[in-house]
Amino acid sequence: METGTLIIGIAAVLILSYIGGHFFARFMRRSDHEKREVILQEAQEQAKRIELDAKDQALKIKQEAEAEIARRRGELSREDDRLQRRRDELDNRFERLEQREQQVNKRQSIVDKRFNEVEKLYSEQMEKLQQISQMTIEEAREELLNEVEKEARTDMARIMRQIESEARQEGEKKARQLITDAVQRVASDQVAQVTTSTVSLPNEEMKGRIVGRNGRNIRAFEQAAGVDVIVDDTPEAVTISCFDPTRREIARRSLERLISDGRIHPANIEKILAEEEKEVERIIVEAGEEAAYDAGVAGLSSEVLKVLGRLKYRTSFGQNQLSHAVESSKIAALLAGEIGAEIEVAKTAGLLHDIGKAMDHNTEGTHALIGAEFCRRYRINEDVVNAIESHHHETDQRSLEAVIIEAADAISGARPGARRENLEQYIKRLRALEDMAHSYKGVSQAYAIQAGREVRIIVKPDQIDDLESTRMARDIAKNIEETMQYPGQIKVTVIREKRAVEYAK
Repeated sequence: METGTLIIGIAAVLILSYIGGHFFARFMRRSDHEKREVILQEAQEQAKRIELDAKDQALKIKQEAEAEIARRRGELSREDDRLQRRRDELDNRFERLEQREQQVNKRQSIVDKRFNEVEKLYSEQMEKLQQISQMTIEEAREELLNEVEKEARTDMARIMRQIESEARQEGEKKARQLITDAVQRVASDQVAQVTTSTVSLPNEEMKGRIVGRNGRNIRAFEQAAGVDVIVDDTPEAVTISCFDPTRREIARRSLERLISDGRIHPANIEKILAEEEKEVERIIVEAGEEAAYDAGVAGLSSEVLKVLGRLKYRTSFGQNQLSHAVESSKIAALLAGEIGAEIEVAKTAGLLHDIGKAMDHNTEGTHALIGAEFCRRYRINEDVVNAIESHHHETDQRSLEAVIIEAADAISGARPGARRENLEQYIKRLRALEDMAHSYKGVSQAYAIQAGREVRIIVKPDQIDDLESTRMARDIAKNIEETMQYPGQIKVTVIREKRAVEYAK
């Protein structure tokens, strides 16, 4: 009985669960249907709003387009009116031009008629003139041209002489002014030329230490340094002699260090010489760079600057050659700027024109050709190279800058105070110039003037003709170049004057 009741209860529960689930499913389906209806209704309302907005926007665009069309129509109407006015004006101008053309044609016919009359009268007059002068037109023209040519040539010769005279006066004045300005701007102090260096000693005992036992120290020093050390009776001083100024400077610095250090023996001598050689090389490079900077020359290779710096220890007639190079560069730049030449070429050539003097004691040849070949090897501008090799006329000068370098070199070497020579050497040089001139046949008188810068020679006119006097000037100049040492240049002037004298009795 209880089992049956339990079964009936379970069955009732199952039936009730089925009925509840069925009613729940129907409820859920009815709820989804209502939601779909609501969403559809909202979508329809939104579509209506969008449609209304689109209609409003289209209406607005239509109104704006109609306004723009109306504005454009107004502009076109105004433009059409303006064009119509322009057409009317052009029509009026065309009518006026036609009227003027008709008037011009009438005047042209009158002018043509008068021109024909003038031509006829001209022909008649020319015929009468030919009959009177008994000359044709060609003959008269030729005669007139000949007269005009004679007059023009006379005027031209007179004007040329006048211009030449004025140009010579102004040129000489301007040249003196340029040279004076150049000298004043770049004048520098002179330095005495020496081939020996003197080293001061603290006492006489130091001479013995320098010589060493059996001359060991002095022989080691001379062999390693390549110089001669002169130990004589000069109190508290020894002399270093060498033709190479760089080696002499290295030896001088080394000996001073050895004296201050006190350890003078062969091993220390070699060590000090090696150190001072490096130091002098550094000084040489710095001197070359400083010289290029002072002269305003850029772009030179390190090897060129190194060789240029060696001129710091080279002098000529008491003038330091590195200072001379910088001075010549500045003078050349000033002259080039005044006469319109290439300033950079002039500056570079002026700085490097004597660079061969740093090598001429080791290489055969003149310093100009040696320096030019060296610069050509390092791809220096060919105009600069030509100026270097031709500044003593050993080759032809191919540019204006080459002439400027020759002048700058002479100005730097010849200006007052640049170089120093004693009175005895000066007098000997002047006497040698006069004696050389007198050695030539036909010379009447010879004078060395301008402080030895010029030798003036007067020849006998009955023995020397004009051609021979020119040849004599060239031969004497060449002889001076080959046999004499002198700063700058020497001008040779040969004068041949013929005088005819008669007396009225």
